[in-house]
Amino acid sequence: MAKMVLLAQFLSLNGTDVSEYMRKCEVSVEVEDKDVTTYASLGWKEVRGGLKSGELGIEFLQDVAATEIDSIMWPLLGTVVPFVTRLDQAAAGASNPSYSGNVLIKGWNPVEGSVGDEASVSVSYPTSGAVTRATS
Repeated sequence: MAKMVLLAQFLSLNGTDVSEYMRKCEVSVEVEDKDVTTYASLGWKEVRGGLKSGELGIEFLQDVAATEIDSIMWPLLGTVVPFVTRLDQAAAGASNPSYSGNVLIKGWNPVEGSVGDEASVSVSYPTSGAVTRATS
């Protein structure tokens, strides 16, 4: 069984590589389960897949300098932008698939943390439309 340690994950938001600021990135997708049980189901619940949805969760190390992550994310607030992420910085391929789609930048936490904490920003963005997986 192959094992992997994430050492160089890639993330692009709105065409900008933000990997250098990121220390955690998660893509999750799910399908609603719709109950289609009838009396003909003989007491067993039956379900079918409904609407699909996804989410992109990111933890950034904050930097408020003129061209750094805060100035990249602030203008995107309230917009739907494309994203691409891969487990490794290398090009997409059979052993390094890319996951892409669009997300709504629905929030930004420019100030977050307690005394002595590193300045970080944790955000979660819903996908808008399909999330695709590509190997080339």
